[in-house]
This record gives sequence, C-alpha cells and structure tokens, in this order.
Amino acid sequence: MRKQSRPVELLRRAVAYELGMWRSLYRWLLRRPLALAPEAEAFSYVGVVKPILGAFIALSAIEIPIFDLILRHTVPWQSVRHTALALGIWGLLWMIGLFASLRIHPHVADAAGLRVRNGFTVDFLVPWTAVARVDARYRSLPSSRTIRVESDEAGTVLNVVTGSQTSVDVVLREPLSVPLPKGPSEPVTEIRLYADDPAALVARARQHLALSYRGSDS
Repeated sequence: MRKQSRPVELLRRAVAYELGMWRSLYRWLLRRPLALAPEAEAFSYVGVVKPILGAFIALSAIEIPIFDLILRHTVPWQSVRHTALALGIWGLLWMIGLFASLRIHPHVADAAGLRVRNGFTVDFLVPWTAVARVDARYRSLPSSRTIRVESDEAGTVLNVVTGSQTSVDVVLREPLSVPLPKGPSEPVTEIRLYADDPAALVARARQHLALSYRGSDS
C-alpha cells in the first residue's frame, strides 16, 4: 500500500502546485492581491530572487522564437515544432507564475500574529503570544531549498529560505509545531525567514509584541 500511496501523493501535490501557480498568475495579471485586514501590514521577500527570475524569464522569451525558427528549417514534422513551441510557452508562463506567487503571497503582520509565507506552498501563522523576540539578522545558507530544519543543543530552527538567505529571526517562548507542505513540523524553538526590509518587519513585530504583553499583563 505504501508503494502505491506515495506516487498518488506525489501526483496530488504536483497537481496542487500546478493549479496554485496558474491561480497566482491569474491574480497577479488581473492585479487581485489577497485581501488584508485593515490593521495588517505586508512584507515582501521577492527582492533577493527577482534578478534571477527576471533573467530566466527574459532568456526564455528570447529562446522560444529562436528555437522555433531552427525547428522550422531543420525538422519536417509540424507536430514536433508545435509541441516544442507549446512546451516553451508553458515553461515561460510557469516561471512568470512562480514570480507572481511570490509577489501576491507576502509575509503579513497583524493583530493575530506573523503570517509566514513562501509563495502558495508555505503559509502558517505564528501567534504573538508564542513569540519571545524578533531580530533582524542576515544569514546565508548552503542550500536554496525553501524549508530547512536544523537542530542543536540550543533547540530546533525552522528556516523558510528565499534565495539561500534568511534575514529575520523569530525566537519562540516554547517549542511550536507549524503546518508545512509535507505535514506538521517537529516542534521548533526558532523560525528564520527572509524579508526584503527586515528592519521594518522587526519594528512592526515588536509593536505587536508590546501590545500583546500589555494585554497579557492586564
């Protein structure tokens, strides 16, 4: 049963990812960002990967007509050329959709807590009551993998990585498990994420923390 369930689960996740990508592209093109509460503030994290994605998108856009011209003069089968053209356009739109998903799903700080995101795949809320402190600190990681968990004597750290970097440290009062694409995380003592303007996110988070502490004292 396990051998059968794993391919089905991988297929389900692949389909969900594809649908999420197209949904993000649709909302971005029509300028329909996700609605925010009046007191909420959004913080982007796309700046560090924007030049790379922009370069790939530009190269793909240039490559499609050039490759089609080559096939037109070297391959006699129209079906092959049409298939290659369709795949090229799909790949271009896919990369634009990836960029769109990062743009329209920012981190959000509001009265409830800090909503940590990465595109449409990572989305969880850290309540202010669970946070001990928030600091700005740039860190480089050896891998660009979005989710990275590290454990040592001090505790377990969940890294939500963008472009192999994090820039905000969220230290928790006690271990907390958060929902991730592959299921709930193990209890973590710190969450690190990337924001284009870490100082602004930290300042806003500290304002909410101060209000949260006042509310708990009263």
